[in-house]
Formats: sequence, structure tokens, C-alpha cells
Amino acid sequence: MTTVVPFPRRPDPEPLWREAVGAQLRTERRRRGERIADVATRAGVSPQYLSEIERGRKDPSSEVLAALAGALGLRVLDLTQRSATRLCVLHVGVGRPTGPVALAA
Repeated sequence: MTTVVPFPRRPDPEPLWREAVGAQLRTERRRRGERIADVATRAGVSPQYLSEIERGRKDPSSEVLAALAGALGLRVLDLTQRSATRLCVLHVGVGRPTGPVALAA
């Protein structure tokens, strides 16, 4: 008789910071009822680039984040706190990170 041991389910990977920030930017833009083109113009970036940031495909520099936050009437601190809260909500009950670990020497 063969005993079948179920393969342990791997936990879902943690979302990346760029995904949380992008989702928060999109939420803020939509809440204000604005188009990507309008926010992008005020921030000095292309609409295509803003779209990629909102979808979590691009990792914007701190300067670009500051420009986008300002274009939405937010401080970088506001955007950062809201993005961090989004990450916390996504991982309630998760015991430890599932992503790569970097050890400092």
C-alpha cells in the first residue's frame, strides 16, 4: 500500500513595494476622479510610465514618487504610510516574510 503525502502548499509571495505604491497611486487618482494623462502631465512623466507604475511594473525613483504624490495633492509621507498600510492589510496573520532575505555584514 502506498501512502500519498500531500505536497505542502507554498504561501503566496509577498507583494512588492512597487506594487503597493502603484496600487495606492491608482486608488488616489481614481478617488479624485482624474485621468492618468492629467496626473502624469502635472508630475512631469509620460502617461505610459504612470500606467506602468500604477500596475506595479516599474519601480519609480524617490523623485518621481515625490512628483506623483504632489500631483495628487499628497505628501510623500502620506503615500508611504498608505502604501505600508496596504501591505499590512494584505498580510494579516502572516508569520514571516516569504520573499528573499538580505543579510547585512
